[in-house]
Amino acid sequence: MDATTTAVPATAGSDAAVPWGAVWGQDDAVAALRAAASHPADMTHAWLITGPPGSGRSTLAYAFAAALIAEPDDVNAMRQVLAGTHPDLAALRTEGVIISIKEARALVERSYFSPSLGRYRVIVMEDADRMSERTSNVLLKALEEPPERTVWVLCAPSDADLLPTIRSRVRTLRLRDPEVADVARLIVQRTGVDPAIAEQSARHAQRHIGMAQRLATDAPARERRDETLRAVLGVRGVGGAVEVAGRIVQLATDDAKTLTVERDEAERSSLLRTLGIPEGGAVPPAVRSQLSALEDDQKRRATRSLRDGIDRVLTDLQSMFRDVLMLQYGRTDLINLELDAELRGLAAAWPADRTLVVLDRIAETRRNLEQNVAPALALESMLVTVASGRTP
Repeated sequence: MDATTTAVPATAGSDAAVPWGAVWGQDDAVAALRAAASHPADMTHAWLITGPPGSGRSTLAYAFAAALIAEPDDVNAMRQVLAGTHPDLAALRTEGVIISIKEARALVERSYFSPSLGRYRVIVMEDADRMSERTSNVLLKALEEPPERTVWVLCAPSDADLLPTIRSRVRTLRLRDPEVADVARLIVQRTGVDPAIAEQSARHAQRHIGMAQRLATDAPARERRDETLRAVLGVRGVGGAVEVAGRIVQLATDDAKTLTVERDEAERSSLLRTLGIPEGGAVPPAVRSQLSALEDDQKRRATRSLRDGIDRVLTDLQSMFRDVLMLQYGRTDLINLELDAELRGLAAAWPADRTLVVLDRIAETRRNLEQNVAPALALESMLVTVASGRTP
């Protein structure tokens, strides 16, 4: 594996001999990909798997890769693919805010190598929606005319997130959105948490399996979510908007550190051991550049983790004001049932068109953050709209 590829952790409890066993709730998609893997003459050499966050896009992509690369009875090869260590798998999970041209070019170069051990060489690109137009153009020819035994698998929330020139060169497979009850049952099976907590977490995560599992098993995360939503409901003016925006950024920063600090330390320790440097020992000048490169990668990952954390907050806010709008139109199927009284009060206090303005502003803020707008300023501006009903 080179610097552009990342190991793919195997799903806990998955049966490596049956790569599809880790895929949950996507029977139609599994059937389509199994059929493709079983009939090489009908193989499409560029795929796009789309579905909402948490629907299992990446899990399905790696299961497909295992079925393509390994012979049906080659258990060890399947395990290698699912673990991300097989030489015929190249996988990109960007640690930055965007996929760089350099990363895309490295994948394209690897796509032209013949398989070394397996039946196919498979290139998996997670977060394909994070490509800029220039980066997308790097892939065009490779997607249009891949070598006979190379298969590209892109993953994105929607085909609309990619350029038309990319969409025209891939076969799109759309995943279904699981039901709250189905996700809750899965979380109970995986973690053994109380079914009520699992249901609440699945609802709050809007059926995102990974986020639901985290909420179900992390009480502080559930508390932070509740605190944030209630704080936004309490914003009454510019001063409150600034204060709550700062609090959201701080909570997202703390959350990002929780998710990355342990991994950062493990990576640093591993690199130092590889270089033969004892714990606490001085780093020789000759290898400082390698340590600096690692630190730069970790900083980019931290930036993405922070922005992803803030985006999750904005997604939660969208769910809350979506609930307000539903109440204003006489619907009662709420995501945030625990805030029922507060949301009913808000629904009665202002008109539906103001709720729509707020929802539009939250969506705009999410887009702005993708363009590297300063998070605090973007949130302050958005919260002023929440407080006033008018875009600043």
